[in-house]
Amino acid sequence: MPVMQRPQVVRTIGFLISSFPLRLVAFVLVLPTTVLGIATTMLWIGIPILICATSLVRGLAELERGWVRTMLGVDTPAPRRVPHGAGLLQTWQTRLVDPITWRELSYALLALPLGIVEFVAGIVSVAVPPFGIFVAPRIGALHGALTLSVLGPGRTAQLEARTRQLKDSRARGVDAVEAERKRIERDLHDGAQQRLVAVAMSLGRAQLKLDTDDPVAVRDLIGAAHADAKLAVSELRDLARGIYSPVLQDRGLDAALSALTARMPIHVDVEVTVEPRPPAPVETTTYFIVSETLTNIAKHAGADRASVRVTRDDDTVVVEIIDNGHGGASVRPGGGLAGLADRAATIDGVLTVVSPAGGPTVVRADLPVRW
Repeated sequence: MPVMQRPQVVRTIGFLISSFPLRLVAFVLVLPTTVLGIATTMLWIGIPILICATSLVRGLAELERGWVRTMLGVDTPAPRRVPHGAGLLQTWQTRLVDPITWRELSYALLALPLGIVEFVAGIVSVAVPPFGIFVAPRIGALHGALTLSVLGPGRTAQLEARTRQLKDSRARGVDAVEAERKRIERDLHDGAQQRLVAVAMSLGRAQLKLDTDDPVAVRDLIGAAHADAKLAVSELRDLARGIYSPVLQDRGLDAALSALTARMPIHVDVEVTVEPRPPAPVETTTYFIVSETLTNIAKHAGADRASVRVTRDDDTVVVEIIDNGHGGASVRPGGGLAGLADRAATIDGVLTVVSPAGGPTVVRADLPVRW
């Protein structure tokens, strides 16, 4: 669902003043055309007139959505309309029974008296700066809410879209967990397990050497087993840290990401401002995204410098990782970035990648703190 934000003062005052002519033109065009079409429907000539009126209303509604988006920053998605046939009569009948048509018509007729009030408020805002600073943005926010309510998707459509989003995110979450399980299994099999097998073999050979009274060979075999055991412990520690960092649990993102970047082979600047501390799933997802992205940068990007910036507002944790590599990264099905996007989707987050050829590459994740 779209998020309402308080619009900027200057843009709002400009919207309140400049919208009045648009409201006046829309009212003058829509009202006579609609009344004439209804009055002449019985003569058949009213049908094409009503179709023109509804087409005009739709065009004005789309213009209003774009104008509100530009000036007030309120994104109003177009509602899903009832499909109609190819014939003129079917088009007319479908539009008449489509509730969206009547919502857009009511908005066009309501916009003129509302525009008069907003125009006066805009003039007062210019003449009385405190009014413009404190009151005008609230008027703009109310107008944005009205536009979203009347010209945006209905409650049912919003719930359907939300249901689809949750269904997709659940499926992507299951895939991400399965991919993570396979990665852990592969790392255990190819890493620590092989090391422990080598330890067992070295100790077995050392045991056989005990009977030959060859202390030098026994010492060498035990030393090799000891080295393999330390490597296995190190690999298990790295694997456990990749699943969930103990520092993250104890001291939060700032300390955990600082410890993570200190082990990177390239220089990484870290800036973390996430007070109050976000929920554990958000912290874990943030840590995972930063860890995997920095690993990919070190392996594939050809970069010698990167930066990590994590910030938080009331509703969202924003993660940005930037590197000075050669660019060209993209979210491809089955790729590493697609896995990060799936991981973010498990908590309704969104991951975007901007990576032009030649760089720099920016990986950004917007993670909600409530869902």
